[in-house]
Amino acid sequence: MARLGLLLLIETICLSVSLAENPPPQSPATAYGQHQDLMRVLSAAGHPRPIRSLDDWHARRRHILSGLQQVMGPLPDRSRRVPLEVRTIETVQLKGVSRRKLTFRSDHSQRVSAYLFVFDTDPDPDRRAARRPAVLCLQQTHRDGKREAAGLAGNPDLAHALHLARRGYVTLAPDYPGFGDSTFDFDPKHGYASGTMKAIWDNIRAVDLLVSLPQVDASRIGVIGHSLGGHNAMFTAAFEPRLRVIVSNCGFTRFHKDDVPSWTGPRYMPRIRTRFGNSADRVPFDFPEIIGTFAPRPFLAIAAKRDRDFDYTGVLDSIDAARPVYVLHAAAGSLQAAYPDIGHSFPSSSRSLADRFLDRHLKHVPSQ
Repeated sequence: MARLGLLLLIETICLSVSLAENPPPQSPATAYGQHQDLMRVLSAAGHPRPIRSLDDWHARRRHILSGLQQVMGPLPDRSRRVPLEVRTIETVQLKGVSRRKLTFRSDHSQRVSAYLFVFDTDPDPDRRAARRPAVLCLQQTHRDGKREAAGLAGNPDLAHALHLARRGYVTLAPDYPGFGDSTFDFDPKHGYASGTMKAIWDNIRAVDLLVSLPQVDASRIGVIGHSLGGHNAMFTAAFEPRLRVIVSNCGFTRFHKDDVPSWTGPRYMPRIRTRFGNSADRVPFDFPEIIGTFAPRPFLAIAAKRDRDFDYTGVLDSIDAARPVYVLHAAAGSLQAAYPDIGHSFPSSSRSLADRFLDRHLKHVPSQ
């Protein structure tokens, strides 16, 4: 545990530096034509060499984050980290938890609507006052947005925020841009080159909100999502080291095994079409690399074998490709995957896998 904490601290410091600098657009010297070989890094002159140390990996990791920003647009700099100015709209007391609808400021011009669940009815005052682990709960593609994650609409299997709150977590479910109460119109004039980067930034600010709460242990925050929420969780965790545990259900596959144009709508990444010609060979990142950026943080991928949206064999490929990075970090056991023989869904059987994974890595560890 001490070694894992040290590695996480190193990763956090390195990422904080890279985010502060906002890596420049990817140059040919850092362009990787093969995104499944994560154990090679290019020198400044563009020469590949094997990765043999954490320093080597940190260089490759910077290249990966640069590749993501080539497609998604640059991560906002500190000037957009405005005060949250949280406003509570309503509070509803449920069995064992309270549900608060609130909004918070994401940047200078946009507010995000979310549901916060807090376990605040424990009769023991010491347990009630204790800081708890928290989970950011991200919606699938659903017009009601966060309401489904809160158990107020849609599929009860996807009520992550309510379900996990009743298991003792503080949970936060924000709207994805353009869904629920969001009126975001995806015009680049707002400063985002993609809906994906807008969602990433909103989620980072959501973590800011969780960290600010007296009920939350800031060292034990995770993220979970299904489908849109599954890859949104991964994209956010690549840039946000405070998300210590990541769970993605039916959320991704390799671009070479996917319908690449489906990623190019305004809610996603238009540059895949306009700059990279909808070519999986030209897109400067892929999901194996994203998983690699998580190491040594625990990551669980649940990939349904009969998923018609995301080919599970691309998840197999991605986990295999990322495994050497976890081995390098002495954290091989933190990379997990399951492949249930079902369709694109998140039934109770898959939910149980996610629950156990989150509990093991967020509940059953000492606070750091």
